[in-house]
Amino acid sequence: MPQYKYRGRTAQGVKKEGDVTGKSKKHVIEKLREQGIAMAQLEEVETSFLNQEIVIGNPVKLEHFVIFLRQFSTLLESGVTIVDATNILSKQTSSKPLMRALESIEEELLSGSAFSDAAAKHKKIFPPIFINMVRSGEASGGLEEALDQLAVQFEKEHETKQKIKSALAYPIVIAFVAIAVVIFLLTSVVPMFASMLTDVGGELPAITRFVLGASDFVGGYWWLIILFFLSIVIAIILLKRKPETKYYLDFFVLKIPIFGVLLQKSAIARMTRTLSSLLSSSVPILQSLKIAEKVIDNEVISQTVASSRTALQEGRQLTEPLQDSWVFPPLVVQMISIGEATGSLDAMLGKIANFYEKEVEYATDRLKSLIEPILIVVLAVIVGVIVISLIVPMFQIYNEI
Repeated sequence: MPQYKYRGRTAQGVKKEGDVTGKSKKHVIEKLREQGIAMAQLEEVETSFLNQEIVIGNPVKLEHFVIFLRQFSTLLESGVTIVDATNILSKQTSSKPLMRALESIEEELLSGSAFSDAAAKHKKIFPPIFINMVRSGEASGGLEEALDQLAVQFEKEHETKQKIKSALAYPIVIAFVAIAVVIFLLTSVVPMFASMLTDVGGELPAITRFVLGASDFVGGYWWLIILFFLSIVIAIILLKRKPETKYYLDFFVLKIPIFGVLLQKSAIARMTRTLSSLLSSSVPILQSLKIAEKVIDNEVISQTVASSRTALQEGRQLTEPLQDSWVFPPLVVQMISIGEATGSLDAMLGKIANFYEKEVEYATDRLKSLIEPILIVVLAVIVGVIVISLIVPMFQIYNEI
């Protein structure tokens, strides 16, 4: 929404000025009038790079969104009207993007719009699964249940993401520490011995020559190393922007030993949990599959789900494309097939999601217990090689004396 700068006075004559957001000048004037402020001056602030809010990733943190869902459901169950609940939550949330979205939705509700239609105008804040489940809840009169189910959905998703992050964070931190230690040794410690070893003369051991060469390279071309890593990061970002190149990137990620299996299980859990929630809220299966395609942040799985949607449209079974895909284990295909045959697909998808969420939990715990000693050994070997490369020629010098 546009931002405005205002100046005015209260009924007691106290000067007030500041910034406020609103759909229009009329809306801002009414909002300030409700606060007891009489307008003296009001002008719209032009959006520029300096005052524009820069958001990286999702505008609303997942934990803030879960809290919003829980509180929204509780307020509606307590008999609070949807307009008043929206107003209360807009003032209570600590997320500014969510606050602004709820303020706008409140205005839409007062003008007669449905909550789902108003929320659909804020696609960056409210994902498709939220909009469709709320719309279904409005139609059936079970909005509170839909919000509760959404809260469970996003809580499970948040827990799974946190476990994946904790499993990946440790090796990344150790890797950065190892790189920092190696750079310190090559740029500060090794040069202290380099001149002494070369002045002695004679043939240096191969390991010493290698470490001295690495020290010279790091000291002289450190900028090239930084440029190399920046190029990799930029290349990954560019590859992820296009579906055709993102497919191959996601395929490579899923094929990484140990970590690929973990990410595969996490993606399957997210997909099945999303489909289970949508189907149990009476969202049509074709629409549910289309939403699931967008929710899954993996192009390999997303394209397989799209093939399943096409199969259903053509009158074939949902599981046919899943059977032909290596990314879906036989257990998933069989359970979906049973759910499809018995008419309990939503319940069966929920069981698959529970199973793989537990699998992710166990896998991350095992991974953390295994990777710690491995990384310590790798770091010890790297440091040990550098130290040995300096000690071996010094022993040779000592023996010659």
